[in-house]
Amino acid sequence: MQHNQKNSDYREGSISLGGAVAMGTGVMIGAGIFALTGQIAQLAGPLFPLAFIAGAIVTSFSAYSYIKMSNAWPSAGGIAMILQKCYGSGAVAAGAALLMALSMVIAESLVARTFATYVLRPFDITGGPLVPILAVAVIVFAFLVNIAGNRSVGLFSLIMAAIKIGGIALFGIAALWSSGFQFAAASQTAEPSGIVGFIASVALAILAFKGFTTITNSGGEITDPHRNVGRTIMISIAICVVVYLLVAFGVGASLTLDEIIAARDYSLAEAAAPALGQVGFYLTVLLAAVATASGVLASVFAVSRMLAMLTDMKMIPHSHFGMSGTIQRHMLIYTVVIASTLAVFFDLGRIASLGAFFYLIMDMVVHWGVFRFRRKEIGAAAPILLLALGFDAVVLAAFTAMKLQSDPAIVLYAAVGITAVFILERLYLSRWLAPQGVHEN
Repeated sequence: MQHNQKNSDYREGSISLGGAVAMGTGVMIGAGIFALTGQIAQLAGPLFPLAFIAGAIVTSFSAYSYIKMSNAWPSAGGIAMILQKCYGSGAVAAGAALLMALSMVIAESLVARTFATYVLRPFDITGGPLVPILAVAVIVFAFLVNIAGNRSVGLFSLIMAAIKIGGIALFGIAALWSSGFQFAAASQTAEPSGIVGFIASVALAILAFKGFTTITNSGGEITDPHRNVGRTIMISIAICVVVYLLVAFGVGASLTLDEIIAARDYSLAEAAAPALGQVGFYLTVLLAAVATASGVLASVFAVSRMLAMLTDMKMIPHSHFGMSGTIQRHMLIYTVVIASTLAVFFDLGRIASLGAFFYLIMDMVVHWGVFRFRRKEIGAAAPILLLALGFDAVVLAAFTAMKLQSDPAIVLYAAVGITAVFILERLYLSRWLAPQGVHEN
């Protein structure tokens, strides 16, 4: 099996180190700050900024598996390649890879709706048909930029990432400064959510950092991939944790916990008004639009290539539906259609929860596969792999426990969805594992 694609859809060396960092941070910051801050605060309580630190720690351990595998076999199909190398081209690898792709599509719809919510906030519009219309519009925009080619994606992502990272960091600093560095959320008198709630909130924080997988999914196209894939991942995580903490403390300095939760779909804009005035409010809305649009752009870019790789590897079925063009172009279209459908019809809170369930299960499958089949070959340390697996299991258990109390239906939906993915892949591939694939080079 050749994992480095040689056709016109995959151009080796077409994404620079800076462009790859921009893509990674584009996905992470777009989802993490603007779409998940309020939900994390609701679970974690007044000390919700610490959930971002915990999420970064867990993500750093998780990234170890991806870095070691990508350094050994840089691939345009990243996670699909990792799973295939560990389990062979069977239903376990295909099902886990499909869960990852679905979690990325879910993230697209989540961030697209967040884009719409922020753009409409100056007009006091919080619902109605304009929200899904604008959400679909930004997804279609991401599709049009993507079909222009990798150079356009890399340049556009780099420019937008530079604008939003600087602007969002300034927002956090200004909000803290204007409040006299008083943390309003920490003074909230509401009952604490407890240790289980805090650990559960880490599941959403991990979801906010999972954009680093965008880098592994484009590994075969990054310049000097054996060095730069790992560097790009760690740089992206480091940038994001700094930005997340600045913003979390900035929001907490301006709003009480109840206010953050009430405005969870637009918490940064709500925090900007008392801290920075109307000018700051409008600038924050503009930053949110830039951040979320670039997040959708980078995610569409990555997931379409991952699905194309799965198709090339014969791990998922494919139909042209009468369309001309390449498989990768078809996958762009399918991705956009699915994300648009989710953005129109589904509740953001449930979409985020579903994405967390899908991603954590996939991540655990990756860590176990690397530990069980590849750690000696790639020189990976067993304790780090087992710690990553254990962290995921603890976070997943806490998140499940909290959701069983607050929204048991979403736990059922997630369980049914995950089970259906693996069963359908088993029927399609006729085997769970392919031992001969495990030892491929």
